[in-house]
Amino acid sequence: MRAALLLLLLAGPAWADGTTEIGHVNTALTNLGLTRSHRVVVERFTDPEVPGVVCYVSQARTGGIAGMVGVAEDPARFALACTATAPIALTAAVRRGERGERVWEASTSLFFKETRVHRFVDEGQRILVYLAWSTRLVDGSPYNAVATVPYR
Repeated sequence: MRAALLLLLLAGPAWADGTTEIGHVNTALTNLGLTRSHRVVVERFTDPEVPGVVCYVSQARTGGIAGMVGVAEDPARFALACTATAPIALTAAVRRGERGERVWEASTSLFFKETRVHRFVDEGQRILVYLAWSTRLVDGSPYNAVATVPYR
């Protein structure tokens, strides 16, 4: 039992596959510094279907004991920026529907809440549009952010 609790304490939050934490800043100390502080974390992910596109998400992460063991609910606030790191060529696999295609997600609570990023294609302007949104509704509308990447 103690070993399982220790593993939970050391595990921290569950990161999405293919995500790299770039860094973080502490925003508030918790429990006199005995547990992880509240943070803003910057993470990087690449679009799995569009080589040459990399996105960065900054999100608030809850500290304290609940944050350390992965049971805290992180705030649904984030920012998104995407850029081209190489020439972009869209393939037939890139979905072009009005609902877009989910390209990334991260759990932000133990149950039911995630941050997701969907890709849309604006073929008329030749721009990829990335929409980050929270699956938690706040006053009838989820938090969201948009980033764009032009392609040829």
